[in-house]
Amino acid sequence: MFIKKVDKQTLLKPLQVVIGIVERKQTLPILSNVLIEKEPGKVRFTSTDLEIQITTTVEINDDDRTTSAVTVGGKKLQEILRILPESSEISIETKDNKAQIKANKSKFSLQTLPYEDFPKLSNQLIEPRKFSLSQGKLKSLLASVQYAMAQQDVRYYLNGVLLIIESNSLKAVATDGHRLAFDNIDIGGSHAKQEIILPRKAVVEMSKLLSDADEIVEIEFSSQQIKIEFSGITLISKVIDGKFPDYERVIPKYTNHLLMQRQQVQQALQRAAILSNEKFRGVRFVLTEKKLTIISSNSEQEEAQEEIETDYQGEAIDIGFNVNYLMDGLNNIQGETAIFSFGDPNSSILITTPGNADYRYVVMPMRI
Repeated sequence: MFIKKVDKQTLLKPLQVVIGIVERKQTLPILSNVLIEKEPGKVRFTSTDLEIQITTTVEINDDDRTTSAVTVGGKKLQEILRILPESSEISIETKDNKAQIKANKSKFSLQTLPYEDFPKLSNQLIEPRKFSLSQGKLKSLLASVQYAMAQQDVRYYLNGVLLIIESNSLKAVATDGHRLAFDNIDIGGSHAKQEIILPRKAVVEMSKLLSDADEIVEIEFSSQQIKIEFSGITLISKVIDGKFPDYERVIPKYTNHLLMQRQQVQQALQRAAILSNEKFRGVRFVLTEKKLTIISSNSEQEEAQEEIETDYQGEAIDIGFNVNYLMDGLNNIQGETAIFSFGDPNSSILITTPGNADYRYVVMPMRI
C-alpha cells in the first residue's frame, strides 16, 4: 500500500499548491505528472515545467515506515480528489504501472510513469545571496507591479519582474513597453546591489501561494536561479538572462499634479470604456481649468463623455491613453486617492498614491 486511509483534504491541499505549473499537454509526458514521494510520516508533492519547480510536504498518520514514490497525472488526480465527498478517506496503491485510488465505494486506476525519470531541477545556486521578509510584504510588492509585465513579448526580458536588492531595500519593476510599474519596500540589513528578472510564471504562482500574513519568506538567489521557501513550500525557478530597460529614465518628473478620488476616476473610466474602440481601447484626457473630461469613441461614431471637477490650474492638455492600462493602475493601488501627474500632450502620465511614496506607475500616451 502506497498511502493508506488518509483524509481527502490532506492530499488535495498540497496537490493544489503544486498543480499551477502542470499542463495536460506537454512535449514531455512526465511533465503532466506530479511526483508523489512517501516517507515515514509524510508525503512530498513536486511539480515542474523544467523552468520552475514547486515542492510541498504534508504530514500523515501512517505506521508504514517504508519509502516509495510514484508519478501520476496531476490534473486527473486533482479532479478525482476534488469531486469525492468531503468525508472521504483515500488509499493509493501502486502496481503494474498503475496507481489505484480508492475512496468509499469509488475506485480509479491511473497510469503512472517511472519516478526515476521525473526531471527535478538541479541546484544552480552558486554562492547565493540570501535575505528574508514577511509573506505579506512580498505579496503586496508583487501585486503592485505584476499587471504591467509583458505576456509573450519577443523581448523575453520583459516577460517577468525585475527585482533589485540594494542596501536595505527590495525594488520591483515590470513593463511591457507601453506602461511601467515600480515599487520599493524596506527589507532591513545592508545588501550589495544585485538584479534578477523573475519569470512571469514564477511571479504568478508566488502571488497565488503567498499569504498576507507576517510569516517569513526565505529567499536565496544567484545569477541563474532563485529559491523561495515559505509555509512548507519550496519554489525554485530559473531567472531570465537579459538586460532590463533603464526604468529610471522612463519615470518622469512633472510639475502638473492632480489629486483625485480613485474610485471616482475608476467609475468614469469604466463607463467611458464601453464605447471605446474595441481594438485600441483609447480614451482622451482633456484637462482644462478645474475640469477633467474623459472622452471615448469608436469606429461606429459612438461617443461617451465623462466630466470630473478638479482643482487643476495649469495649461490645457489633450492626451490619449489605453483605458485598460489606466484601469490596471487604479485597480492595484491602495488608498482612496491617486495623484495624476502630466507633462505635455505627447508625454506619459504618472500615477502615484499619497499612501506610498515609493510607488510609480507610468502609462505612455497613444494617438486617438
